[in-house]
Amino acid sequence: MGKLTVRALRIVLAVVLTGTVFVQALMAWALVSGNDPEDGSLPLTPLRLITILGIGTAQVALVCVWRLVTMVRRGTVFSHAAFRYVDLIIGAIVAAALVWFAVTALNAPGQRDDPGVTLIMGGVGVAILGVALIVLVLRTLLAQAVARDVEATQLQAELDEVI
Repeated sequence: MGKLTVRALRIVLAVVLTGTVFVQALMAWALVSGNDPEDGSLPLTPLRLITILGIGTAQVALVCVWRLVTMVRRGTVFSHAAFRYVDLIIGAIVAAALVWFAVTALNAPGQRDDPGVTLIMGGVGVAILGVALIVLVLRTLLAQAVARDVEATQLQAELDEVI
């Protein structure tokens, strides 16, 4: 990865992380102030709490991507330390899917006339889980790359002894 790419990615990550912290703070303030509607619509407290948790899952993933980009820049991404961050990203994506399913469940009673909305929302949750599976496949590729790197290092050491 080039320096320009790393710098651009870090700028994007920093902007998104700053924005999510701002929105999360606003949601927490709204949760503490307790301004639920009195017109009989969905109570906002559970949705605010779920939103705060959902934003938290995105923040975990963003920080882990930042750490992985740092490892790429340093040339240490093909190490066992990278697995911790990839595992955290997978966990954050699964948590985001669970949060989305909670939103779907809260929204479902209001969609009795049009259950297609609930089905679509459920499909989005399954798609989010699909992203976690894709990252799991990428983790497997990382494991193979780390194994090849270790093997190459061992072969280089043996070759250095022979020479």
